[in-house]
Amino acid sequence: MGDACSRMDLTAIHQILLMTHYRDDEGTNELSFQEWTQQMRDTLDARKRGDLAFRDKDFKNAIDCYSQFVDVGTTVSPTVFARRSLCFLICDQPDAALRDAMQAQIVHPDWSTAFYMQSVALAKLGMHKDAADMLSEASALEEKRQRDFRGP
Repeated sequence: MGDACSRMDLTAIHQILLMTHYRDDEGTNELSFQEWTQQMRDTLDARKRGDLAFRDKDFKNAIDCYSQFVDVGTTVSPTVFARRSLCFLICDQPDAALRDAMQAQIVHPDWSTAFYMQSVALAKLGMHKDAADMLSEASALEEKRQRDFRGP
């Protein structure tokens, strides 16, 4: 991911986000039985429609569907924010992309993908020093996660 972001290769980032699916959301959405209402089903349906549009590279439709998911606010998903951030980048909306990447970081503070997406958005906005700093932070978080995963 770091390499793709440093090259600002949106196609490669898209592939990586597709492959990781929603693995990084685990533990961010604890739902009670009462929350499984029609509204919840509608919300998850909006996310599924967004995922299909994202997979099919229909980025404007993906933005609309993911926005429906986010606007309801029943659940939060750093992955949806990261995916919508990429869609905004592809649709030449780096300000919106940066906002979503920052939201992903708020939901999941130690998630390297949120920092990687911020780095690309910052670079698109011409803020290259900030983009480089964010890329370094993302790489450090990713290395720490890999070290923690492997153990001592």
